[in-house]
Amino acid sequence: MIIGITGTPGTGKTSACALIGGVLDLNKLIKDEGLHLGVERERGSLIADMDVVYDRICEIAEGRDGNLVIEGHLSHHVCDVAIVLRLSPDELVRRLEERGYSGAKISENVEAEAIDVILVEAVEWCGRDRVYEIDTTGKTVEEVAETIREVLDAVGRGIVVDGYEPGSVDWVSGYIF
Repeated sequence: MIIGITGTPGTGKTSACALIGGVLDLNKLIKDEGLHLGVERERGSLIADMDVVYDRICEIAEGRDGNLVIEGHLSHHVCDVAIVLRLSPDELVRRLEERGYSGAKISENVEAEAIDVILVEAVEWCGRDRVYEIDTTGKTVEEVAETIREVLDAVGRGIVVDGYEPGSVDWVSGYIF
């Protein structure tokens, strides 16, 4: 089984996965193996060839004993089970500013987080019963890693984990428009 740890950039995927260990960095794989169609000029980011990425991930998974855990904001497009990390838009702005993201890139990512873009895509790809949503707001990297480990353990044993259902995190309802 392929388990993707995904979320908007800045939600804590890479930091938490570094503590978990044994997690394949999808972005690094795409870059290192040339699984892309080129570079998008506006963003300066690689355009992943998702058909080729999917085939490569399946190939890697076939040669493994146990689950393959992958991390990256595109991992929900190539997995069987998705763990979506979420972060309050206010906190996300702060983190992305610290990374030096442009104003346009910050706005794009914060909007995507606010309206659940990655969560919706994960549910469409994996199905609602195979997506877990974790709010990382106000949590340490260690706490996030421990929660991910809990979900990974349960998924590996075929147990459903309550409390992390898709839709459990809602950034929009607190705002008046």
